[in-house]
Amino acid sequence: MVAVLLGLALVTVGFLVGVWVVFYGVLVFFESAHATQIAGIVTVATLVTIGYLEYRQLETIERRADAYPVDRETAPELYQIVTRVAAQLDVPVPTIAISDRETPEALVVGFRPENMHLVLSLGTIDALDGQDELAAVIAHELAHVKNRDAMVMTVASLPVVLADGLRSRITQTDDHGSIGIETVPLACVSTSVWVVGRTLTARLSRAREQAADRAAAELLGSPAVLATVLRQLDEEIADTPTQDLREASGISSLSVLPLEPDEPAKVMLGPDGDTEPSYWWLVTWTHRLKRYLFGTHPPTDERIKTLSDLEREQ
Repeated sequence: MVAVLLGLALVTVGFLVGVWVVFYGVLVFFESAHATQIAGIVTVATLVTIGYLEYRQLETIERRADAYPVDRETAPELYQIVTRVAAQLDVPVPTIAISDRETPEALVVGFRPENMHLVLSLGTIDALDGQDELAAVIAHELAHVKNRDAMVMTVASLPVVLADGLRSRITQTDDHGSIGIETVPLACVSTSVWVVGRTLTARLSRAREQAADRAAAELLGSPAVLATVLRQLDEEIADTPTQDLREASGISSLSVLPLEPDEPAKVMLGPDGDTEPSYWWLVTWTHRLKRYLFGTHPPTDERIKTLSDLEREQ
């Protein structure tokens, strides 16, 4: 985790320097006076503007998850479990929201522990057997609150958000035919930072997921319960239609398990639809490479094995 954070710090510095160099080069090309100072001001202004526009456009996670808040009166059993787990972890009781989706979703969102929202889907609640398994999911999510993971990941992902915002706005500019002398180098800088930064934040996210698993297992006193829950939810996700998983993919990185298909949906060719495309190996390889580089969760089998090892050590 320390190595990843140091890497992200270097990526951030490299991003700032890269953007400054591009603007500095353009100003020198046009023989502008005070190119150094002007490039610095323009760089800061550009990044601040991009960051503001990106965060302003973000919808609330609850809206993405189609969730609605519930309280003690509308969901007494769930509220009791959440309150008990929160007390055991010594964190404030979060606002509870329920999503009507059948896709297994469970996540916490918010920047400060005092303002966290716990979102659970009906698919998660229905897939679990009894209060102990539901408490295991809640313990994992509230362990993120205890570890201040939302704050850590928000800060760590800042260069990725900025780079992605810059990329998208350069693309929009190109679509309108307004290509400036700085467009191509800015696109190269932002794309490079986005790829490297997203890869590093994915590694950090995997470490945070493992830490939350350990914290939840210690709280429950039995890692086997959480292992069983992960296995059940993983099977539920495997049985979920690909279209439903795509609809929920916007919150995949925040959920207890990734809401993405293990393999891309295959398109068969031929008159009878029974011929595999010759390029399918490339599609599959690209999909697996993307999951390896950008996957925000460790493989479920690996998490279950770690929990099983903890169970044997007790």
